[in-house]
Amino acid sequence: MQALLDQSALSKLAEGLVRAAHKAGADQADAIAVRSVSVNVEIRDGAVEESERSEGDDVGLRVFVGRRQAVVSTNDVGRTDPSVLAERAVAMARVAPEDQFAGLADPDRLAQSRPDLDLIDPDIPEVAELERRARTAEQAALAVKGVAKSGGASAGGGISGMVLVTSGGFHGSYLASRQSVSMMAIAGEGTGMERDYDYSSALHGRDLAAPEAIGKSAGERAVRRLSPRKVKTQSVPVLFDQRLSNTLISHLAGA
Repeated sequence: MQALLDQSALSKLAEGLVRAAHKAGADQADAIAVRSVSVNVEIRDGAVEESERSEGDDVGLRVFVGRRQAVVSTNDVGRTDPSVLAERAVAMARVAPEDQFAGLADPDRLAQSRPDLDLIDPDIPEVAELERRARTAEQAALAVKGVAKSGGASAGGGISGMVLVTSGGFHGSYLASRQSVSMMAIAGEGTGMERDYDYSSALHGRDLAAPEAIGKSAGERAVRRLSPRKVKTQSVPVLFDQRLSNTLISHLAGA
């Protein structure tokens, strides 16, 4: 686990890309190196339907030649030659159109210190623990009166982060963890079936909602959907489910 938390190799790679970009003729450059590790288990009817683990490192290099810029990236980190990547990026930048706004931020505008946001829980759950969480959520949903079958339960955990290095002297990095549990329940019979779900996601395992609560909530939500009826046309206050809050905010942010 400690190897996953060590970003020194990614830092060296990003620093090497920036140096190679200068050597290839770039006036300015920045490089980003991203790492992600995740484990996920899906359960249906008490049996493991899918168990997946993924790991990946990606790097990207942006170079500036005057007011011209270009970006290259690769996920073949182990065999990446910084000089080859940098030469390709500089060659692309030299034939790119000029952009009067292209360039790095002035050094005096860069953050000099960053607060500890407590983003990392180093204890990624083992597969057996993820299976237990998913099974528990499914059992809790099936115990709700009116739930006919399981739509599947899942549990996962992972760590992701990045390193950013610029030719202007900035060097920053972060790591963040994420754990989750979810359940989909199906209620009713025949053409009257309805389904709904619930989930919990948190940076730290201790902040994750109990699988039993997630399963029960998913089952109750599905049952509440049974036998819907039309409402007469009228003016009424509208209440949005709290699960829509981030969606609503994302529309505002996008605007």
